[in-house]
Amino acid sequence: MKQDYYEVLGVSKGASAAEIKKAYRKKALEYHPDKNPGDTKAEELFKKSAEAYEVLSDPDKRAKYDQFGHAAFEGGGFGGGGMNMDDIFSQFGDIFGSAFGGGFGGFGGFGGQRRVKGSNLRIRVKLNLEEIANGVEKKVKVRRKVQADGVTYKTCPTCNGTGQMTKITNTILGRMQTATTCSTCGGAGQTIDKRPSDADAQGLKVAEETVSIKIPAGVEDGMQLKVSGKGNGAPGDGIPGDLLVAIETEEHPTLKREGDNLHYDLYISISEAVLGSSKEIDSVGGKVRIKLESGIQSGKILRLRGKGIPSLNSYGSGDLLVHVNVWTPKELTKEQREFFERMQNDENFEPKPEKSDKSFFEKVKDMFS
Repeated sequence: MKQDYYEVLGVSKGASAAEIKKAYRKKALEYHPDKNPGDTKAEELFKKSAEAYEVLSDPDKRAKYDQFGHAAFEGGGFGGGGMNMDDIFSQFGDIFGSAFGGGFGGFGGFGGQRRVKGSNLRIRVKLNLEEIANGVEKKVKVRRKVQADGVTYKTCPTCNGTGQMTKITNTILGRMQTATTCSTCGGAGQTIDKRPSDADAQGLKVAEETVSIKIPAGVEDGMQLKVSGKGNGAPGDGIPGDLLVAIETEEHPTLKREGDNLHYDLYISISEAVLGSSKEIDSVGGKVRIKLESGIQSGKILRLRGKGIPSLNSYGSGDLLVHVNVWTPKELTKEQREFFERMQNDENFEPKPEKSDKSFFEKVKDMFS
């Protein structure tokens, strides 16, 4: 069982954003790889602290975690797990200032070379309702920058491999030291030594790659997944960016989604409503047969529990709500018209709503309960 994120950072559940940031900084400095070389336990605690901070520092992720716990991030792709060292340094290095000499942009030695991260790529993936309900693995072709074959790099002579330039200015308050990205290498700490003919100024070339994306069940339109390391590459010893996958959903011909619930409009004839019937309807798991009792009323909502969409942030699935609509014919034959004219004074055809027959507003209330 995973340790509670608040316990990892040593803060209470009511801790402010500033308290969470301070606690993370303290933990990360304590377990930083440069202070604990070769200590795998310290490295694991370092990663746990970063994972906890990633969730608790984000208001939306924190709210989900407070409500659902670690289950809120099961399935991957939405943060809160599986972070590697490069992710940690690229995302959270700025909150440490100059605590480790040459900056907190990399690891493997105090003041060591900064590791530049390549740019992210963004794509859209279309999913149908069945894929959303069951989860799916998609294979997509991505054109991304990678290091060209045969390219070699050398230490940047301007910054001596740190990726930064330090400037000291005399002010009325004393000497002020500032650090800026090296203009020669762009922060990579390396410059090209040998460049193949197919490489750009950074030693990169565009290549097409097939990327496998695992999409968990229950995703919604507009959600974004992250595939680490599948964005554009970086020069030298830099780390690749990420592939950001935006989810786009296709409209289903008969089913309408509302959160984790699905809605289906079922139209039946007057005779089916009077006599009762058995009807086959669509669901995300295939066709489902339902029974309609005799005398069923138009507007009746039948709830098929668990036949909706699996919940992304908790266990279980939504329901399939079948809305029964009795279809009134617009044209009648002479015999049909005569029959209904005779029934106008028949007691059986007089509306007699019972207490169990809910009003429209009660039905709407039940849908959202």
